[in-house]
Amino acid sequence: MERALSLDIGDRTIGIAVSDLLGMTAQGVETIRRSTLENDLNRLVELTKEYETRKLIVGYPRNMNGTEGPRCEFVKEFCEEIKKVIPDADIVLWDERLSTVAATRSLLEADVSRKKRKKVVDKMAAVFILQGWLDSKV
Repeated sequence: MERALSLDIGDRTIGIAVSDLLGMTAQGVETIRRSTLENDLNRLVELTKEYETRKLIVGYPRNMNGTEGPRCEFVKEFCEEIKKVIPDADIVLWDERLSTVAATRSLLEADVSRKKRKKVVDKMAAVFILQGWLDSKV
């Protein structure tokens, strides 16, 4: 099975996670601190090469009632930019409702300090997104 990368796309950061080769578990990779669109996309290209994948599971931030809001449009536009630099990217939009809440709760239960939580919550949200997608494949 091909590895998959997941992205939790925000205004200031992009959380990244990757699956294992068997497609069973998700591990956090990093949190990209957003600077310019070009730099953000260059880092994503590097990560797809490093993990030898074109499969991108992108967190899709639907409203709690299931409708699409402005954040969904923001994510779609970013995905269009990804397609320009990774034309053969296989992008899957995955419902990410409550992934950040779950990640924060998990970090709180692990007694991670507020300062450290802030640094890793987006990466953990990407893990929750990817794990949800992987679990749906079983």
